Amino acid sequence: MTEPSSPLDQQLWDFVYGYDAAYDRAAQQAGLSAAQACLLDQLTGGSSTMGELATALLCDASNVTQLVARLESRGLVTREPDPADRRVKRVSITPAGRREHRAVHRAFAFPAESVDRLTAGEQQLLSRLLAKMRRPGGS
Repeated sequence: MTEPSSPLDQQLWDFVYGYDAAYDRAAQQAGLSAAQACLLDQLTGGSSTMGELATALLCDASNVTQLVARLESRGLVTREPDPADRRVKRVSITPAGRREHRAVHRAFAFPAESVDRLTAGEQQLLSRLLAKMRRPGGS
């Protein structure tokens, strides 16, 4: 990590740190690590292979294996062979996993609390600016 070069850089770092810390606290309230909560979040749209989860979570496959094993032992996910390739494992969220996922999101008030400090016009402007920042080339 490089040192922030301007007050705006520092504000962005502070916001990201606050966001991450709040997500970690929300996950802990549900008895999960932030990484486990992120994995459950990835599965809410449907099952994924272990490799797909590693790519989505930007981590090593061995980390995903450990995360899935812990979640599976709690009944929050299941692991089954992929019908197309039995060597590949597909991971699915269980109803209990969905309940834990919802608990994390209920406890994660940071985004709403932050946005609620802004007027409707400020929210629209922030939305446009964030969209611009996320576009390739920033234009």
